[in-house]
Amino acid sequence: MLIATDAAGHVVKRPSKPAIGRMLANLQRGNAHLVLERVEESLEGSWYVQVLLRDDNTYQLEFQDGVGAEHYRTRTVSQEKVVTAVLGWAVGKADWKVGFMWNNIGSPFEADDTPLQS
Repeated sequence: MLIATDAAGHVVKRPSKPAIGRMLANLQRGNAHLVLERVEESLEGSWYVQVLLRDDNTYQLEFQDGVGAEHYRTRTVSQEKVVTAVLGWAVGKADWKVGFMWNNIGSPFEADDTPLQS
């Protein structure tokens, strides 16, 4: 099951593609973010993608594949690329992260496998 949570704490269980798109389009600069989590009994660990619209009008995109050591980050100015990537992740497309240069930032998060909320 997918769960989307925004900066205001608004939670949407099983969000549709249009709902995810709207939540991304409504991000405001500053502390606005969207976390999309995949929660399933068969998956251990924390599986999520999150987007932060930064003050400089860039999008910080992060994802984690199960464990803190598999936590990656990238930045882009393209809202279209972010929407495509997040929707691709939501439906399980294998190529959703193509088109970005990802940096593994997992080592600081190994002790804490929860999504960032800032």
